[in-house]
Parts: sequence; structure tokens; C-alpha cells
Amino acid sequence: AGRYFLRKQQWSEGVSEEELIDIAIRSMGLGELKPFDPNEKVIEFKIESAESRKSLVKMDVREFCNETLSDSPAPGGGSVAALMGALGASLGGMVANLSAGKRGWDDKLEYFSDWAVKAQQLKDELLSLVDEDTTAFNKVMDAFGLPRESADEKTARAAAIEEATKHAAEVPFKVMETASKSYALLAEMAEKANPASISDVGVGALATRACIEGAALNVRINLGQLKDEKFRTGLQDKVRKVSANSEAQFKTIIQVVERKLGKS
Repeated sequence: AGRYFLRKQQWSEGVSEEELIDIAIRSMGLGELKPFDPNEKVIEFKIESAESRKSLVKMDVREFCNETLSDSPAPGGGSVAALMGALGASLGGMVANLSAGKRGWDDKLEYFSDWAVKAQQLKDELLSLVDEDTTAFNKVMDAFGLPRESADEKTARAAAIEEATKHAAEVPFKVMETASKSYALLAEMAEKANPASISDVGVGALATRACIEGAALNVRINLGQLKDEKFRTGLQDKVRKVSANSEAQFKTIIQVVERKLGKS
């Protein structure tokens, strides 16, 4: 219902799930008789609410920063890198939405709306990885806490640490791969979007690059703890390729940003 209303009004469909729900509620008049709380009425939201009370992405900005600043080792660099990636995608989506609504650009509405929808998807994927990275770290800590009195316990503990550490390396690599998809969005916005938003594209590219390089550091620190040489070298090669590709795409985008800023 929310997307139908947006299309009918010729507005960009690149809005968050929360906004879509709110639009649907208002367009269908669900809150006219009494307040309609989607957290109570929508079963998926009720389940999510029960499962995500400790979710990092459910915190406000100050709470997240306070939790990061505390003496707890998580959230750490991996979760922060994923958040930076989500912000980079969000900035690209913001520019797409602003361009979709630009006066005189009616013929470009669908084009920019499609990119805004893709930005929402990337943002959501990266936000889920904020929590996934911290969860992976906690599993490593749990493995280190396993008993190690007998020989069997020591063997089981070592195997659990190895597997948990592999997963802890795979999650930030997934962050790298996901964030790298934002470059296509940002490149399009740099070339074709409202030039008044070119600085936002630049910040989005910087955030995406920082996300990818930060996530790479987290892959590397976990790989250094592994005994599985084949796994370690394989993932190291993948990290190098994604990092090199990231740097090339970043430079291309930032050159466009600098060129357009030079005209302002």
C-alpha cells in the first residue's frame, strides 16, 4: 500500500520500511479511529521487537557512540565499519531521492527512484552486518571460554575457536563486498544527479571507502589467528582484490566530485 501510494503521487519509492509502513497507515486511514502501532499490529514487527532488544542498530546515535566508547570490546571497528558503509549508501540514496523530486526532472523520476530503492536495500544489508559483526566477535569470546581441562576439551575448544574465528573473518569480508556495491550508486549520482548535492556524493564515497578499508583490517586481524593456511590465503587474496577495486572506483568518483566542485 505504501509503494502504491508513492507511485500514485509520483514520488520516489526509495524510502525506509518504517516510512512505508507510516505511509500505508495514513493512506489507508488505519489510525483515524485510534492510534495504529505497527509494533503491536504487525506480527513481523512484534517478533523483531522481541528478538532485537539488544540490537546495536536499534540504539540512537548517542547510545551507539557511548557503547562503542565503553570498555566493552564490542561493538568495535567491524561494526563501526559496517555502519559507515550504511551511511555511505544512505547518502547516495538521499541524493537519488532529492534528484527524483527535482522540479523539471519529471522524466527522470523512475530512474532516480530505482536507484534510491537500491540504496535502501544496501543500507539495510549493511545495518544487519553491524550486529552480525559484534555477534561473530562474541562467539569467538564464547569459544575461548570453553573448558580446557582434559585433552578432549582442549581439542574441542581449539576447533571451536578456529571455526568462530573463520566466521569472524568472513563477516567483515561480507561488509566489504556489500559496501563495494554502493560505488555503482555513487558513480551514477556523481555524473547524473542534482549537482547541488555533489558534496554529499563525495562524503558517501569517502564513507564507503573507509568502510571497506576498515572492514579489511578486521578480516586481517582475524586471519592472523587461524591455523588453516588454505582458508587464510584464499580470503587474503579476495580482500586484496576488493580493496584494489574499491580504491579504483573511489578515485573515479572523487575525480568527478572535484571537477564539479571546481565549477561551483
